[in-house]
Amino acid sequence: MDGSGRDARQAAPAGRPPMEAIVAEYETALLRYAARILNNSAAAQDVVQNTFIKLFRSWKPGMHASPSLKSWLYRVAHNEAVDHIRRESRLHVLHEKQASDPAVAACADGRNCPLSDTEKHEAVLSLMHTLHPREQQVLLLRLEEGLSYREISRVTGRSEGNVGNLLHHAVRKLSTHLKNAGVVTS
Repeated sequence: MDGSGRDARQAAPAGRPPMEAIVAEYETALLRYAARILNNSAAAQDVVQNTFIKLFRSWKPGMHASPSLKSWLYRVAHNEAVDHIRRESRLHVLHEKQASDPAVAACADGRNCPLSDTEKHEAVLSLMHTLHPREQQVLLLRLEEGLSYREISRVTGRSEGNVGNLLHHAVRKLSTHLKNAGVVTS
């Protein structure tokens, strides 16, 4: 976050404090992002709350949202989520859960049923946890949040080329897992 307050992208709406306006603007997207990382909406709320606490602690009178605020918020939320995973040792639990929960639903007669788009989307999200955390991060930022390579680069601190490389490998891995699970055929 640019603490100088210069290059303000926007001022708070009349009567609304700048911090309140920022929370209103970014809270939902950050909650969605953290929930996808953690696969736990309650933990995501804690992560986002900690993100805004850090923003509040670094906020100085007269500061306004800068162009880098969005990237800073996503980076802090990501770091908070990773810290949460480490504290709770959830990464190992999520891998075990994924291994015991097949992505393909079986029909009553024992044959694999075609999956609906919603079921395919859920299968992709459940397989996200088979990816390396760096791959998860860039894939979520691109697919779920719609960020550009440049924005992802700012959020993650990686070069745009590295972001593209991580996305390429993440998509290839997911594709292989989806084919092996029978979710997609080609």
